[in-house]
Amino acid sequence: MSDYTLSASAISRLVRSGDVKAVDSVSSAFTRIEQVEPRVDAFLHLDRAGAMAAAEAVDRMVASGADPGPLAGVPVAVKDNIATPDLPTSCASRILKNYVPPYSAAVVERLRSAGAVIVGKTNMDEFAMGSSCENSAFKPTRNPHDLSRIPGGSSGGSAAAVASAMVPVSLGSDTGGSIRQPAALTGTVGFKPTYGRVSRYGLIAFGSSLDQIGPFSRTVEDCALLMKVISGRDPRDSTCSSTAVPDFLSFLNDGVRSLRIGLPAEYFIDGMQPEVEKSVRAAAEVFTSLGARTLDISLPHTRFAVAVYYVVATAEASSNLARYDGVHYGYRTPEAVGLVDLYQKTRRDGFGDEVKRRIMLGTFALSSGYSEAYYKKALQVRSLMKRDFDLAFQDVDVIIAPTTPTTAFRIGEKINDPLSMYLSDVFTISANLATIPAVSLPCGLDSSGLPIGIQIMAPPFREDLVLKAAASLERALGIAPLTADP
Repeated sequence: MSDYTLSASAISRLVRSGDVKAVDSVSSAFTRIEQVEPRVDAFLHLDRAGAMAAAEAVDRMVASGADPGPLAGVPVAVKDNIATPDLPTSCASRILKNYVPPYSAAVVERLRSAGAVIVGKTNMDEFAMGSSCENSAFKPTRNPHDLSRIPGGSSGGSAAAVASAMVPVSLGSDTGGSIRQPAALTGTVGFKPTYGRVSRYGLIAFGSSLDQIGPFSRTVEDCALLMKVISGRDPRDSTCSSTAVPDFLSFLNDGVRSLRIGLPAEYFIDGMQPEVEKSVRAAAEVFTSLGARTLDISLPHTRFAVAVYYVVATAEASSNLARYDGVHYGYRTPEAVGLVDLYQKTRRDGFGDEVKRRIMLGTFALSSGYSEAYYKKALQVRSLMKRDFDLAFQDVDVIIAPTTPTTAFRIGEKINDPLSMYLSDVFTISANLATIPAVSLPCGLDSSGLPIGIQIMAPPFREDLVLKAAASLERALGIAPLTADP
């Protein structure tokens, strides 16, 4: 098999029917990786031997008449903050360089049980802190549509691997937009589930009340397929919900007739790229032509989203990253004299500038005399933001908005301007704070040929509405999967 543009759904059907061997599917992926990866730099670790062994196991199951699962023989890439016991999980950080966990993340177990073949671990902003994939300790990843531009972050490697067809699907994590923002900038489909829909067991923590694992794909169908596989109760994650998981694939052809769609005024702001607003408003008109109703709505506390996020997320990061002290695992400075010196030099040398910046911000927000003024206040405003969405969803079924205010910017353009970089996530942060499901999918191109993404949000555990609306728009726009050939 040499068609690297096949969808995950198509690969699985062909492998399960015996028309294609899983080893050929995986071999095709590695051929494509060899061709493209030197220019894109999407991967930190590749495992050809392990992947081929897994593919051979799938082929043996097919030959014996057993069903290897809904992702049979599908090559998958996994973000490098998701635990894999046979591959390093470094979080793109020197402090965890070459660290191999002793266990699998829940989503990795579910992928493999479904017949998927993990080909490697993808690059990311260190500890998922960034919006451009430039904060990796090892290398930046490039946007396959224009190698001079960023792919978004923090899951930039996972997005770039799918956008360039090195794999049909991948997994990322989304704390403030780290799946949806790179999906928009690379022309892929990126899904952030409801908080609690997918187990976080084995996801190395950044912001524990915000982190979510979700898929990248080139089609909404593949997105729904991966969501079906990775969703569901996991007793090892106390925040993972026992809410029943529907067959997400069954909603894709339902259409949007009579669906009420909200357009929030706060997401169409001064300073955003005019082509982005034009494409999203055109998509709203497409929904109307399909029988949906669009209504203007307000989410008044949206203006506080960036401030609230960068207090809550950094406070949680400060706590979560305290464990990296050079004592139990990971990097340990060879120069220490005494315990305090060990802590200081290990963290100085092991963490990059952005991680240090967020740890310091979070430590300050939690410090005595300031936690009431900053952290507690941020949590209170977060509650108000969630209430905005709850009230809006009394009048509408889904909300649509731009995913990002601009298309992909150039590598190095914002790396020395943290505030400007933080504003790249201005439209995605709110869904994490409100714990609701959201997807980004392509809705057009700008004058430079760069992808534009539209975001669709729904009430908690209504992934079916998100996917139904996304599939309808995908069909109506007729945009073929945007496979970049860098």
